Amino acid sequence: MSKPKIGFIGLGLMGAAMVECLQKAGYAVTVLGHRDRTGVEAALDRGATEAANACEVAEKSDIVMFCMGTSEHVESRVYGDDGVLAGVREGQIVIDFGTSLPGSTKKIGADMAAKGAIYLDAPLGRTPAHAVDGLLNIMCSGDKAAFDKVKPELDVLGENVFHLGDLGSGHTIKLINNFFAMTTACAMSEAFAMADRAGIERQKLYDVMSAGPLRSGMMDFIKNYATDQQIDLAFSVANASKDVGYYNTMSQDLGAPSRMSVAADNALKSAIADGKGDIMVPQMVDYFAEVLGQ
Repeated sequence: MSKPKIGFIGLGLMGAAMVECLQKAGYAVTVLGHRDRTGVEAALDRGATEAANACEVAEKSDIVMFCMGTSEHVESRVYGDDGVLAGVREGQIVIDFGTSLPGSTKKIGADMAAKGAIYLDAPLGRTPAHAVDGLLNIMCSGDKAAFDKVKPELDVLGENVFHLGDLGSGHTIKLINNFFAMTTACAMSEAFAMADRAGIERQKLYDVMSAGPLRSGMMDFIKNYATDQQIDLAFSVANASKDVGYYNTMSQDLGAPSRMSVAADNALKSAIADGKGDIMVPQMVDYFAEVLGQ
């Protein structure tokens, strides 16, 4: 039985790694150009086809996959005369692997359904290095029959593949997850910086905090940078700020404005305003140390 043809839009670091994984598994892939053509050219060298626009990607594919940074980016490829929506057909499945606003996801899903296509949201956990080897965590939601149909492809890309309920549930859970993660990361970064200000060794602070129930993987990510300059979490402050901002928008849309995300939101935006948007989240330790040391 032949494998479905894949259309892939968004070949940044993660998307390019996912395309490589699919190609290694024998899938024919049609890609759309990216501002950084590194991933596109590598995919073409492995036998991919390049489409002129998003509509053509849909027309040439059985399954369309997005891996883009924002809901705005996704919508720019969905709508318009050259968008995916113009090219989809009855029964076709479109999957958004990015971290998007649930409200946008549901709107796109309704517009796809009006044309007989099915939209799934499937945000990701883990890194591009995991993606190359098919070891992502995939948080998929939407129509269960459509999920079952594309499960073989999701299993190629992911080690842990979840179906989480109605459309938008995946993006909702991912935003809650990232809000909690970035709040923890910022709090731990400030804790180390405050220890500096008080003349306490960072390792001694960690030894006490990690001996109790506070210890977590995120704490250790921040500690490894704070004490050893080791970056285990390659996630930029700009991306972290975007996700926390999306969480805030989602909470407003739900009529339940967040109380707890305010501190992380302010810290990340402050770092960006000071020109630190491109640093990695563990390096917020340096930012807090600089600010609190003044």
